[in-house]
Amino acid sequence: MPSSKDQPPSPVIPADLPLDAQALKPTKRPVGITLQQMRIFVAVVRADTLTRAAKDLGLAQPSLSQQISRLEEIVGTRLFERRSSQMLPTEAGQFLYQQAEPILVKMRELEDGMADFSVGRRQTLRIAGINSILRMVLPEALRAVQQRTPGLTLDISEQAPNEVLDMLLDRRANIGIVGANSLPADAAGLVQVPVLDDPYVLAVPKSLDLSGVSNPETDLTAAERTTLNSTIQFVFGTRHQERIEDWFGLMVPHHRVAMQCRTFEVAMGMVQGGLGVCLCPALSALSGGTANVRLYRINAPARKVVALVPSQFRRVEPYGTVLDELSASGARFTMPDLLPTPPFLAGGEAFSL
Repeated sequence: MPSSKDQPPSPVIPADLPLDAQALKPTKRPVGITLQQMRIFVAVVRADTLTRAAKDLGLAQPSLSQQISRLEEIVGTRLFERRSSQMLPTEAGQFLYQQAEPILVKMRELEDGMADFSVGRRQTLRIAGINSILRMVLPEALRAVQQRTPGLTLDISEQAPNEVLDMLLDRRANIGIVGANSLPADAAGLVQVPVLDDPYVLAVPKSLDLSGVSNPETDLTAAERTTLNSTIQFVFGTRHQERIEDWFGLMVPHHRVAMQCRTFEVAMGMVQGGLGVCLCPALSALSGGTANVRLYRINAPARKVVALVPSQFRRVEPYGTVLDELSASGARFTMPDLLPTPPFLAGGEAFSL
């Protein structure tokens, strides 16, 4: 039988500790945060609602809600303020988002990089972009790509600029094509490859001739002024919409927003129907059809269209080939003749859109 001196000493608890502190027992270390939980959390922050995040992730909303609750249990604090249907990150949630996003970017880089070692390397290249470039510039580029990389499968997705960026960050697209003015300042990790400059135009019904108009109040009929003052706007719902409204406020001060559309193509259809005028990039007007429409240049810098790709893939094939051919196709693209800026729109400094 072992002697008392062989027994391990009993832990000494300081007498001045409060009773509840003396009674504390070691607890199990909490389970760590999983990558899936981080992906779900980041998706909810970006989407603002559980419903939208569930749709983006292809998960059931109850499962998503359970994962968020489980994550809050793990970190020991609330991550969201739940207001009706909105999910607003708390201060802790904002901190977690700032830390989680670069981790997920690195994981996507790791996964994609390892995929390059797979045997055979047959792959589907996913391209997401704005309609006008997909229709007007991309086909010529892809003809050259298919000659250089036969057997490559392409998945083309028309999306709004913010959705293109989300798809790139979530690894649901390999290459994105958007206007550079629609990109947030924090589009880190993405290389921008110039494609072409797309001038802004004022699209008006063919019946509305603005070529010699210096003062719409005196140079146009009442019916023509009504058409000019009826604006048809494409709804970005962002700073772009505000800049368009500012431009009309400065150049066509008596205008009113007659209607809002979700695509330039629909907006151009309304212009063709004589229902008003629309300010848009020339390629968007052209892709929507220019029958019964006049396109006037305006005094504003062109929209710079760029292709986006994660920085680590700029020189990796077939990404590099696609990006190079896009730039070459954009350089060869010939913009149809556009009408000169009407006199009443020509004054002042160039307005940035």
